[in-house]
Amino acid sequence: MGTLFVGLLALFGAYLVTTGQPAQAAETLLSQGRPTLASSVESAAFPAAAAVDGDNGTRWASSFADNQWLQVDLGSSQAVNRVLLRWEAAYAKGFQLQTSDNGTSWTTIQTTTNGTGGEQNLVVNGNGRYVRILVTQRATQWGASLFEFQVYGGTPGGGPIVRVAEFLADCAYTHRLPDDPIVFPNMPGASHMHSFFGATVTNANTTVNDLVNSPTTCNPAEDKSSYWVPTLYVNNQPVEPTGTTFYYLGEGVRDDVIATTQPLPFGLRIVAGNAKATGPNDNTISRWSCLHAGDAGSGHDFINCPAGTMLESYLDFPQCWNGRDLDSPDHKSHMAYPVNGECPASHPVPVPKLRQVLRYPVNGPTAGFRLASGGGFTMHGDFFNAWPPAEMERRVNDCIRPIIKCGANGHP
Repeated sequence: MGTLFVGLLALFGAYLVTTGQPAQAAETLLSQGRPTLASSVESAAFPAAAAVDGDNGTRWASSFADNQWLQVDLGSSQAVNRVLLRWEAAYAKGFQLQTSDNGTSWTTIQTTTNGTGGEQNLVVNGNGRYVRILVTQRATQWGASLFEFQVYGGTPGGGPIVRVAEFLADCAYTHRLPDDPIVFPNMPGASHMHSFFGATVTNANTTVNDLVNSPTTCNPAEDKSSYWVPTLYVNNQPVEPTGTTFYYLGEGVRDDVIATTQPLPFGLRIVAGNAKATGPNDNTISRWSCLHAGDAGSGHDFINCPAGTMLESYLDFPQCWNGRDLDSPDHKSHMAYPVNGECPASHPVPVPKLRQVLRYPVNGPTAGFRLASGGGFTMHGDFFNAWPPAEMERRVNDCIRPIIKCGANGHP
């Protein structure tokens, strides 16, 4: 009886910790799977997200210049006590570790002027939502290259799991083609130019089985889905986003509806936005803003972003499914947006809401900006789901239904 009582008491104590009572926190890896941004990449093969994916076989590599940086968004302000850098042969001799609450104003918490490369384990003392490494002096003729950028710490004294229903995938740009396997299947060249992310094989003829067997630029690598958007042109030159995050969310419906969320069905195809919009108010839900410059405003058309910032595109996909069809003739009717916090009777199945966030390395006057589909208000997105069903189900079970904020690895 005494043993049973002790066991129940321990279980009850664990429940209290999980549901909001402070706990003493052991050192926690904060950065793995979190959204990243970099000043540059050597090529699409070496994206920023590779430095926080927990894989020593992948890496971020910058352009061949000093004063390049890599930053990670921890999701909320955290106490940072250690940073581990695992360098490739192209390491930095001089660099600074910095923190920020807003991604604009930075505080230097560590400076190195005689770095030796290899694995560097640096004890630091800082606080912030964003942590970055600023490379001030390269040790080689190449750029800076990190297999892993690991940030450790946690909120002082620990704390409850963040109650946000979320997991995510960072999927770098792969290629451009005037193809669209959803709207114009098996018709190469029939579409305006698209920029593709995730699965590297996508073209007009792509099937879900092609995606399953494709290499992917996504972190996590389990995500074999394909995502594509109309290409952005600035003064008639294509510009690709350097930050590409696809969030899977439970927001937009009541908590009791979130608790009944179903996995996105394998092979589901969704189109969001209005490629045929003729103006900013023409039934479009896409929006533009400026990274770290909220005072610049937002809107359905391009925004004039201040120097030193980046143009951002946000697009939310519908999260209510009719429970039957993986596609529909207009590629939209099988899905719907929630009404008053719940899914309509015509589309009764709640699924995770996909939020597409793209960050383009451009700012300033927008007179020379256009999308392949037209004005900024024509921004739209296509999604072809090829997540392994078991992995999608696990993330819905572990992150969405219990309303827990998870990273790219599908863990809190």
